Amino acid sequence: MTEPTVLIVDDEEMIRTALEQWLRLSGFATHVADSATAALEKLDAVAPHVILSDVRMPGLSGLDLLRKVRERMLPAEVILITGHGDVPMAVEAMRQGAFDFLQKPYVPDELVASLRRASEQAALKREIADLRRRLDGGETELAARLVGNSSAMERLRNAVRELAQIPTDVIILGETGTGKEVVARCLHDFSSRAKAPFVAVNCAAIPSELIESELFGHEAGAFTGAGTQRVGKFEYANGGTLLLDEIESMPLLAQAKVLRVIQERVVERVGSNKQIPLDVRIIAASKVDLGAESNEGRFRADLYYRLNLATIALAPLRERGEDCILLFHHFLGEAARRFGRPAPQLHPADTQALVHHHWPGNVRELKAAADRFAIGLDATGRSLGVILGSAAPDIPMSEGGLNERVAAFERHLIEDALTRNNDSIAAAAEALQVPRRTLSEKMSRLGVRR
Repeated sequence: MTEPTVLIVDDEEMIRTALEQWLRLSGFATHVADSATAALEKLDAVAPHVILSDVRMPGLSGLDLLRKVRERMLPAEVILITGHGDVPMAVEAMRQGAFDFLQKPYVPDELVASLRRASEQAALKREIADLRRRLDGGETELAARLVGNSSAMERLRNAVRELAQIPTDVIILGETGTGKEVVARCLHDFSSRAKAPFVAVNCAAIPSELIESELFGHEAGAFTGAGTQRVGKFEYANGGTLLLDEIESMPLLAQAKVLRVIQERVVERVGSNKQIPLDVRIIAASKVDLGAESNEGRFRADLYYRLNLATIALAPLRERGEDCILLFHHFLGEAARRFGRPAPQLHPADTQALVHHHWPGNVRELKAAADRFAIGLDATGRSLGVILGSAAPDIPMSEGGLNERVAAFERHLIEDALTRNNDSIAAAAEALQVPRRTLSEKMSRLGVRR
């Protein structure tokens, strides 16, 4: 994102001018207002990513401005600054949805870092709002079904658009949970076969002795228990698309018969000599490299070569971390509507948990986490760190008021970051996502030593 926009709200001209100059040098586009009322009048025209406001001003206060911004449901974050701050005011500001609350005198680098995080969050809100508008409007374009802004997802959408119009068989490769069936369905729905059947078969779920009957069908009396005629999956998908999911688990003997059907485009039911012509697109999905499997003799090389006319490789979620938050919000909104519950807000710790989780189950795991987060039947159910098994370690609660407890919490996090990074302040600052100077100042104030 280039030049995020900040609306500076302060009744003192000298402060407005100084902030405007500093933020422009730091890479922000800036606008100013001398009161909360003037800021409200500018919101539609300026469309800021972040509103940086003093708290105590004549007329409407910064807290009043925060409330009105939230009432209008604008995709902007609010950071409040005050020279008269106290703990109850900070708590109230955060409760009403302020992104951050800074007390004068603040460290300029710390303010810029907070503004950058807030502008990224605001940009994400705008992307999510746009996505929800498309979904609520019933839009069926590819971007609404293959969600993500990463380069990998853009390449995937382009490949699906192109291959959907080409009548060729396709191999889809991807780890468990990456959405192979979703991609296969898109290839079908955006092709000329969209009105014909889409038939998905999980090859791993069919017993080896039944796979021929399941795929090719059978005549009545073809074998013990075959009391009536049965249409197989190939025949049922005629005119449309057949997805052979987990094709690597198909027995080699069955692979040979599938190869003949694909080559000849005819099928014979078990117990019949009649050949039934087929007009069907074959999509094979696998979580392993079929080329490597064929080299090892675990998959028929001739079937692999016949299917390998076009291949789509799906990137695992851990390689497109920028999509995690967008996808989570997408699934969270779906889950909230399905369960009839309001969608809970994500806190910064939840966002960190999303970005840093390894996602071995990929999108399927993320969707399940969104469902559980939406249900939120207990306090731990609303902590993504707990849901994902990556919650922060227990921190001994200090005695005293909020300031003392917050200081103890910060001290623990800094000590933990230093320990994990071999006492490197630079590495710890990067891990904590704060400027090195800010970390050094906090260490000095809190008495933290390497």
